[in-house]
Amino acid sequence: MSGTREDYIIYRIQKSSEIFEDAFLLFNNQRWNSCVNRLYYSSFHLLNALLYKHYLKHETHNGVKTQFNLHFVKNGLVDIKFGKLYSTLFDWRQESDYADFIDFDEDTVTPLILQVKELNNIIIDLINNK
Repeated sequence: MSGTREDYIIYRIQKSSEIFEDAFLLFNNQRWNSCVNRLYYSSFHLLNALLYKHYLKHETHNGVKTQFNLHFVKNGLVDIKFGKLYSTLFDWRQESDYADFIDFDEDTVTPLILQVKELNNIIIDLINNK
């Protein structure tokens, strides 16, 4: 990786924003499974930036989830409902990518848009030390 720690963090934040916009496009085109995938990755990239900022190592997607829950949810910096949301996104992303006959629908995906936006804003605030 070239660049500074700050460059990496900025890159991940920008990538997350772009991916969230992609999720919204997929939502508007009723591509529910792909929308769930993009919502997950929008949070995943922000969590990578947050963990990197705090020198918290992880090797896998599961490691990101574990470190987030251990260092930010368990100690009360992030409400447990957002830890559960991220865990749900993690599971649903895996199911939609790897399992057969998984089809999300509008009723399931619609509330995720605002919930993930709120989670992402919380993560950005943590990155910015707010």
